[in-house]
Amino acid sequence: MAGYALKETEYRYRAYTKDGKWETGELTTDKYLHIHEGSNVFHYGQGLFEGLKAYKTKKGTVQLFRPDLNLIRLNEGLDRIVAPRIPEALFFEAVEAVVKANIDDIPEYGSQKSLYIRPFVIGHGMNLGVKPSEEYIFSVFCAPVGTYFAGGLQALNFVTTDYDRAAANGMGKVKVAGNYGASLYPRQQALDAGYSGVIYLDPSTHTKIDEVGAANFFGVTYDNVLVTPKSSSILPSITRRSILWIAEHMLGMKTEERECFIDNVSEFKEAGACGTAAIITPIKSITHKGKVTTFGDGEVGETVRKLYDILLGIYYGEIEAPEGWVLEVK
Repeated sequence: MAGYALKETEYRYRAYTKDGKWETGELTTDKYLHIHEGSNVFHYGQGLFEGLKAYKTKKGTVQLFRPDLNLIRLNEGLDRIVAPRIPEALFFEAVEAVVKANIDDIPEYGSQKSLYIRPFVIGHGMNLGVKPSEEYIFSVFCAPVGTYFAGGLQALNFVTTDYDRAAANGMGKVKVAGNYGASLYPRQQALDAGYSGVIYLDPSTHTKIDEVGAANFFGVTYDNVLVTPKSSSILPSITRRSILWIAEHMLGMKTEERECFIDNVSEFKEAGACGTAAIITPIKSITHKGKVTTFGDGEVGETVRKLYDILLGIYYGEIEAPEGWVLEVK
């Protein structure tokens, strides 16, 4: 099977709204949605998704990483597209049911693989006016996955783009499908030019780093401060939030969330991209207007490697997780 997923799984979960409220759903083996051609998701982009993973631990148990934050982000996104929030009980019922139903497809401990879980909500039903849908579908499906960037933990080359991922006061903080559709063309340009992906700059001034493709950016300064960008158009990454905590509380580092000017990117001795899919991807270099900035010696930096190892250790149960970070699926 091509792409990030290693194979399709048998079961997924579906729930629908009735009179504006969510009803309890159920597992199904039907991979296809049969919806009206006038559905909002097609014409007005009323659709968003989440991403989280299930891991088989050293003890043989299965655990999720910070799923409560996925629910918070999902519901904040639903507010933004004027769709009904997903109740906490429904979200966890759906996610855990899908994990348990497809448990034989969760990669074994030691494989460095996981089960990627994709909850999504779409507006459906006949609608040819620009207004919120009257009907919605909540679905969760999953697939076993390997590493997002081929080759595992190795430093990659990125290039800035003149295209914007999202508007300054637009949908950058929301995982709406349209953000990713907008990213396909600049990504392809970067790949065709021999890079692994793009660096998006802030949409207002194009002077500050926003994101790395579909992942968040972070850098480590020469005085050992872990820095992530502060911007109104950045997705609030759960992985970024976690590595900021790990850097401060487990590595004893100072952390900052501030503007990261592209013309001052050489302030970083290490740089990386982080997210649920990418986990942590070291950045070897950033090319901006023909100027190449290489981080360190172009290899995986010490701090990036430590963060990666600690995260994976928590994911797979090798390192005790901070309180509330993991949920065992029983």
